[in-house]
Amino acid sequence: MVRSVPRLLALLLVLVAMTAPASATPFDPDRLLRPWPKVESGDGGKPVSFPSHSPFSLADANKAPWRNPRARAKATLYLPKGASARTPVPAVILLHGAGGVLTNREPVYAAQYARMGIAALVIHVYEARNDKGWGFIERLLNITESMFLADAYAGLRYLANRPEIDGSRIALIGFSYGGMASMYAAYRQVAHAYAPKGPRFAAHVAYYGPCIVRFADSRATGAPLLMLMGDGDAITDRKRCAKVAGDLREGGAKVRSIVYKGAFHQWDGNWQGPFTIGRSLHPCRYWVHRDGTIRDLRTLLPMMNPFTRKITLGLCASKEGYMIGADPAIRARSNRDVGRFLARIFRSKRAYKGQ
Repeated sequence: MVRSVPRLLALLLVLVAMTAPASATPFDPDRLLRPWPKVESGDGGKPVSFPSHSPFSLADANKAPWRNPRARAKATLYLPKGASARTPVPAVILLHGAGGVLTNREPVYAAQYARMGIAALVIHVYEARNDKGWGFIERLLNITESMFLADAYAGLRYLANRPEIDGSRIALIGFSYGGMASMYAAYRQVAHAYAPKGPRFAAHVAYYGPCIVRFADSRATGAPLLMLMGDGDAITDRKRCAKVAGDLREGGAKVRSIVYKGAFHQWDGNWQGPFTIGRSLHPCRYWVHRDGTIRDLRTLLPMMNPFTRKITLGLCASKEGYMIGADPAIRARSNRDVGRFLARIFRSKRAYKGQ
C-alpha cells in the first residue's frame, strides 16, 4: 500500500496537468486601462514582408494587374512575450501619415502595445514603393491612400495567418493620412474591394485624420470607429468629421468622436511647437461613387492618375498651412481613451467576422 502512494500521486499530477489551462495568456485587457508603459524607443521589432498591391484608386482595387500591380509590403512586427499558438494575442496595425513613420510615434506605440501583450505591425507604405517617389510631394501624388489600404488589408491577412495572433481581434490604427485610411476601411465597400472573402478588422482608430471624403454607399462593416482630433488642428474639420461619423452610424457602425481642447496636429509626434507647416487639406472635398471612382466636388474631375490628383489637390489645398506640436499631456489622455476603446473590443471572446 505504501509503495502505491507515489504512483497514485504521480497519476493525480498527470490528471491535473491534463485538465489545467495550457498557460496564462500574456494579454490582459485591463492592462490597457492603466498608464501605458514608458518606452524610450521603438526597439524590439522585426522586419517582415508580405504580398500586397498598388491600386491608384479604390476603383482599381481587386482589378487586373495593370490597374492593381503587385507590390511587396514592408513592415516591422512587434510580438509580446509569451505569444504562441497556445496563447494567441490580439493585434494592432499602425498606418503612418503623409510624412512617413515618425521615430517617436508608430515604433514607440508598437513597443508599448507589445509590452501590454498586444502584437503590433507598423506598415512602411513608402518603403515598399520607393520607385514612385522619394520626396514629400512626389509621394503624396503617386502613393495614394488606396495603396495604404492595400497594405493594411495585406497586413491583416498576414497577421490572421500567424498562429500566435488572434485573427478575430485585430484593430487598424492610423495617424493623419493613415487615420483617413483607417476611416475608409470601416466602409463595407472598401472591405469588399480589398478583401472580398475576409478577414475584417475588429475596430478602427483615426488619430487626427482629415475628413475630406464621403461615400455614396455608407454601409459599414460593423466594426466600431474611434475618431480623435484636436480643436487647434486646422486639418480636421469637426463639422465635416461629424458628417462622416453620421454616415457610418447610419451604415451600421458605432462611432465615437473625441476632441481634445488645446491640441494641435500630431500631438503625439516628434515636433515641439506649436508652429505652422505645409498646406492644409481642410478645404478639399471628394466623393466616392459606388463603383469606387473618387471625384473632386469642386472640379468634378475623377482622381484617376497622378496628373488629375495634382490638379484637384493643388486647387483645394490651403496655403495657410496648419499648426503642429507635440503635447505629452494630450498624448497621455489619448492613450487612456484608446486604451478604454480597445479594452472593450479585445475583451470580447466572440470571433469578429464583419460584413
